[in-house]
Amino acid sequence: MRVAQHCVLGVTLCSLVLLQAPFAARAELSQKEKEATYRQLELFSNILSILQEHYVEEINTKEAIDGAIRGLLYSLDPHSSYLPPESYRDLQDETRGSFTGIGIEVTIKNDLLTIVSPIADTPAEQAGLKANDIILEIDGEKTKNMGPYEAIEKLRGPAGSSVSIAIIREGWDEPKKMKIKREVIPVQSVKAEFLSPGYAYSRITKFQNHTANEFRARLQQLKSEKEIDGLILDLRNNPGGLLQQAVSVADLFLDKGKIVYTKGRKADQNTVYNAHTGGEKRQYPLVLLVNEGSASAAEIVAGAIQAHKRGIVVGTRTFGKGTVQTIIPLPDGAGLRMTTATYYTPDDRSIQAQGIVPDVEVPFVPCIATDKDEVDKKSPTEADLEHHLLGRKEAKALVDKDTTKLEEKLQQDNQLRTAYNILKSLNLYSEYNRDER
Repeated sequence: MRVAQHCVLGVTLCSLVLLQAPFAARAELSQKEKEATYRQLELFSNILSILQEHYVEEINTKEAIDGAIRGLLYSLDPHSSYLPPESYRDLQDETRGSFTGIGIEVTIKNDLLTIVSPIADTPAEQAGLKANDIILEIDGEKTKNMGPYEAIEKLRGPAGSSVSIAIIREGWDEPKKMKIKREVIPVQSVKAEFLSPGYAYSRITKFQNHTANEFRARLQQLKSEKEIDGLILDLRNNPGGLLQQAVSVADLFLDKGKIVYTKGRKADQNTVYNAHTGGEKRQYPLVLLVNEGSASAAEIVAGAIQAHKRGIVVGTRTFGKGTVQTIIPLPDGAGLRMTTATYYTPDDRSIQAQGIVPDVEVPFVPCIATDKDEVDKKSPTEADLEHHLLGRKEAKALVDKDTTKLEEKLQQDNQLRTAYNILKSLNLYSEYNRDER
């Protein structure tokens, strides 16, 4: 048996599966195909031999062959790549939880190095990088013909060191250069809290090894504090991660049917992932938040919830990364990452290059502080008068800091505000139906 890894994310993170010894399908090639392949390999060998003998400088044969392998995979699709030993180790570290860098996921889109999304609470997000920004340079080196993993290697480095990048964004007249300090990217992938009594909010930033268990534990902790009347699950700027973890998270809310299925060239790459009928199912109202930075595993969860009509998906169209990668360890510690299948939602939609279209589309509108002079010009109300008697709402606000915190959050995030209002409406509707029965 041979260990390999199954990926469904923008750049890294894969779930482990077992494959039989490497691709016996090679035996199925016709004699004619084999002869054509041998002729091309002979041509490659001849060119390499000529370069070794006559190139103006002595060449590093290993680097030349590594470059040829990278070129071969780059010519297939943006997600197939050769992982040198250090990149393969980085990938394994990341699936376990941490790495040092600026905190972005990248891919190749229209032959350009493109940001899938900045990871929450990282230097990339703090610097204002956004999904679909195009990286033109890294430390002065042009990114044209640079693969995702090669770019990731250049973006990573010791904590405290800096990397310079040049980016261009739709609507900009010219590129912008910025210098970003690298940090250890946080491991925790799940946050959860009550926005207000009964209404919970959870954000999953990535699907890592323990995400589903972490998510389940956080919900259980909230439930021990107060009964959950509804949940907002925030998958915005979630670049993906482990397929099995995404399936497990969706399974917490579904009691039957498909969650996702994959289709490949070979029968053994066709897999169906179903919801389990047993176990506790959280039946309270559910709203999912997504945006253009929600990719891969995040799209699996959103697509499953939407297809089963288990919740309302709110936000903007997702990234549309719907292919599956298999990573095979190579003898020298390197890895081969290749696209082997595409995945489909339970209602038979391929997400590849299409994304998930929300049930309620809400573009994000940045919060703009109101000019003080404009505030001063508005007509005064009783609440503006000095020494006015406190109304019931004001008096409650003085002792209820959570209310103020919630109002600030909703004011700063119009998508979250929409999701919160929908969640309250769903809860009121479900309560009404229970009363009617």
